[in-house]
Amino acid sequence: MDTKISRMRELIEILNDLNYQYYTLDNPKVSDKEYDKIYDELVMLEKETATVLSDSPTQRVGGEVLDKFIKHRHLGSLWSLDKSQSVEELRSWDNRVKKLIDQYNLEYGEQIPYPTYVMEYKFDGLTINLTYENGELIQGATRGNGIEGEAILPQIKTIRNIPLSIPYKDGTIEVQGEGLMPLSALEKYNEKALEPLKNARNAAAGALRNLDPKVTRERHLISYIYNVGYSDNIRFDSHINMMNFLKENKFPVNDYLKAYSSIEEVIKEIEGIKENINKLDVLTDGIVIKINDIRTREILGYTQRFPRWAIAYKFEAEEVTTKLLGIDWNVGRTGKVTPTALLEPVDIGGVTVKRATLNNWDDIQRKKVALGCRVWIRRSNDVIPEIMGAVEDCEKHEEIIKPEHCPYCESELQHEGVHLFCSNSLSCKPQLVSRLVHFASRDAMNIEGFSEKTANQLFEELELKNISDLYELKYEDLINLERFGPKKAQNLLYAIEKSKDCALDSFIYSLGIPNVGKKTATELANNFKSLENVMNAEHEELIQIPDIGDIVAESIVEFFHDDKIHESIEKLLSEGLKISHEETEIIREDSIFNGKTVVITGTLDGISRTEAGEIVTRLGGKVTGSVSKKTDIVIVGENPGSKAEKAVELGIRIIQNDELKQIISEIQ
Repeated sequence: MDTKISRMRELIEILNDLNYQYYTLDNPKVSDKEYDKIYDELVMLEKETATVLSDSPTQRVGGEVLDKFIKHRHLGSLWSLDKSQSVEELRSWDNRVKKLIDQYNLEYGEQIPYPTYVMEYKFDGLTINLTYENGELIQGATRGNGIEGEAILPQIKTIRNIPLSIPYKDGTIEVQGEGLMPLSALEKYNEKALEPLKNARNAAAGALRNLDPKVTRERHLISYIYNVGYSDNIRFDSHINMMNFLKENKFPVNDYLKAYSSIEEVIKEIEGIKENINKLDVLTDGIVIKINDIRTREILGYTQRFPRWAIAYKFEAEEVTTKLLGIDWNVGRTGKVTPTALLEPVDIGGVTVKRATLNNWDDIQRKKVALGCRVWIRRSNDVIPEIMGAVEDCEKHEEIIKPEHCPYCESELQHEGVHLFCSNSLSCKPQLVSRLVHFASRDAMNIEGFSEKTANQLFEELELKNISDLYELKYEDLINLERFGPKKAQNLLYAIEKSKDCALDSFIYSLGIPNVGKKTATELANNFKSLENVMNAEHEELIQIPDIGDIVAESIVEFFHDDKIHESIEKLLSEGLKISHEETEIIREDSIFNGKTVVITGTLDGISRTEAGEIVTRLGGKVTGSVSKKTDIVIVGENPGSKAEKAVELGIRIIQNDELKQIISEIQ
């Protein structure tokens, strides 16, 4: 037994170091196959010994769903930062700091020098506080009110670049940082999500405050640590030394850390990075400027709300206040009922904003907004504005009432988790219209000429209630409709008839399975070969497919276990649908794409990215959504963004639009 435990400790040390190299340093040391072999041995030993050590990487998979969050009191306070949005405000802050130092030196006869300033990115995610006791991670919590937050250790453990144990064993420390969803991870998630996430900040916050750690894991969060907030033994003389301590203990620390001896140098640096900061793979909304010397910090102290020794510089005013006039409740394809805020028009960065995001009913409660109240609006790196909360001194004018019935069909709403749902999937107009439009879309059944406007018209005037009703439409049904002449009616009927011969992956995608996008539909088709096999697939089979995790697998299994779904599919098949699957034939094994991992970015000339991806696949390549060290080739069109820049940084081969055209012309 002791021998097995000893071997487990050895494997954990190896795996944790490999994780640090891969997730924190972006420097993989072994292949996935070699890593899996070590990991599988550890899993086997844990089963044999019925023992799981506290820092085992097997604990990152996500545990049981929690009943509720419990409160956690921080050992050290987590302070907010004073904010500035102009260089004049930075200069004023610098003058205040120097004045306080002069007063101290005069009073105590010392010669505390004027400060050296350090600069770091101000990340836009969810602040997290991690507690380590004798080197072991024992707790993780949200910031909360700075004194007390919510314990989220199971969720924290799913973030792979957060160490479960550290070399420093001499007592207890708390470190603070930010939980973030990389923009590349958000893009990849949304490629196959039925309900795309609106922005990376909410995605990270929602993941870390979700009672199910498996949801957190699915978001592929990362973290950057930037402070030691409490320690019962170790002390630092400077911020730079503190950051070096964090690096030595394998914490994820962002590379950007600058030091300057004057505020004018700080201002010059800010002006230099403004244009490039939005090219990062994580959301940032400014720069944090801190005094480097710890003793000077202690002398300056704190106001009631902020440390006097630090300030945040927020880039161009992206937060304003305006009045909340009303709430629109919208019903989506899945029946989810979501609120949209109607605002008194306000200008944010040159854009007039009249509507903003409120994610769900719980979001309204948490942000304490009310009709007629002034609210904070943020327009971040994303273009979708969102409400951040009510203005602190706002008096509520009219409480927002939780809707009890669907705004479209009057069915009683169900409250599931943080969301409201209309369960009337059979005759609720927005649900059916959205499903019809999705079913007919290009990547699904590709029924040309079938728009949302057409779907609404058929619902209203022909009482089209089921997708299978599309295949029972006749010329005489359409010809008498407004805007339907003979040619349009014939073209639509031809497109519907033509769609009966469809590919398996297109049909799977057309069904609107929760969390299954086009890419996942293609993977299902390639792995199971037939609709019957997909419908009968078990959870264990599904999670063997790359990029399909527990949540997606559960969605697929639950979808096909629904008797109504089976009836709908049988009805479609009875209308004459012929579903086929052809293995992707590699037409040129000597192609440069064969066996390569390829990313396509930017706008291509003369071909869509979907079509380019299909060609790469036929030439033996695998198309993925994000650039990493495992990427072999990046195809670049116009306005490619950060993916192309990352490819250059990593030395990955880049194929420009003209070269792609040449490759295509050769195979044709």
